Amino acid sequence: MPSRPTKTLTASLRPSFAAMALTGGGFESCTPSGILRLLDATGVELSGKHAVVVGRSPILGLPMGMLLLRRGATVTYCHSRTVDLAAHVASADVVIAAVGVPELIKGAWIKPGAVVIDAGYNEGNVGDVEYAAALPHAGAITPVPGGVGPMTVAVLLEQTLAAAVRAADVRACSENHDSRVEPDPAIASDRL
Repeated sequence: MPSRPTKTLTASLRPSFAAMALTGGGFESCTPSGILRLLDATGVELSGKHAVVVGRSPILGLPMGMLLLRRGATVTYCHSRTVDLAAHVASADVVIAAVGVPELIKGAWIKPGAVVIDAGYNEGNVGDVEYAAALPHAGAITPVPGGVGPMTVAVLLEQTLAAAVRAADVRACSENHDSRVEPDPAIASDRL
């Protein structure tokens, strides 16, 4: 079977961390974007808040922090080499757990009234946050499963549709370009 040539995306369709983080252009990473939509829908104000992102993966932790910065939050990234994780989490108004370690974030660490978003998923339907122990401390907390996952899927579907529409528009524009347009005689005569 002959191989089909692969198509490359035009520059306007390529996802870009820099565009997402710095200019707001391009597609946002789906899980961080879903988390922001969840926070917006529940009326959580991020401007001026201290957000702690536990995890620094290129598809979740890093873009999450950048999107929070764009919303005016003060962001602290925590990771495997962070000293005194408990103290960082305890100072947070918003905790985003995105590391993939079951119940790494202890309930006792949660600042009273803090918003806790558990984006981790581990075997046995266990998140990155000790849910039962965090529940009495948190002002709001997402369950695992059923919290962040559906938001990720919703954003993925929305962005897939948007990408298809943009790609169709680009194709339509290039197909409708009439290369048989006669040059302006005044311009053409200058070249003679």
